[in-house]
Amino acid sequence: MRPAGPGVRRVAALVALVALCALAAGPLAGCGAGGGRSAFPPPEVQGGDPARGQRLISVYGCSSCHTIPGVQGAEGTVGPPLTAFGRRSYIAGVLQNNAPNLRRWLRDPQGVVPGNAMPNLGVTEEDARDIAAYLFTLR
Repeated sequence: MRPAGPGVRRVAALVALVALCALAAGPLAGCGAGGGRSAFPPPEVQGGDPARGQRLISVYGCSSCHTIPGVQGAEGTVGPPLTAFGRRSYIAGVLQNNAPNLRRWLRDPQGVVPGNAMPNLGVTEEDARDIAAYLFTLR
């Protein structure tokens, strides 16, 4: 058996590099290695109205605690900024960022993480769906 030539070694090195990149961008990349991008598939909110959700953010007073792109006056600093929310992996650090979990969080944040700073605001299921639809547009 003769030794592999430089072309074969180059191809093998390239294959190894591609495999490493794929692993780095996989599910473990959600903790900083992915540049803030979600490690999960992009969430979808079926039947949600992002334009209505954008308006509801002001109605529920979310802007008093959060900085939210596209919402006038939403420059709060009590809660985290919701910039690029649709690319995040987790909600409140505990829930996978997907539509059902975001609706649950919006409707009952104290039930998800008791004692956290976000109050229960009485968000209806329909309003939570529309707010979620808007937040997932923030990429």
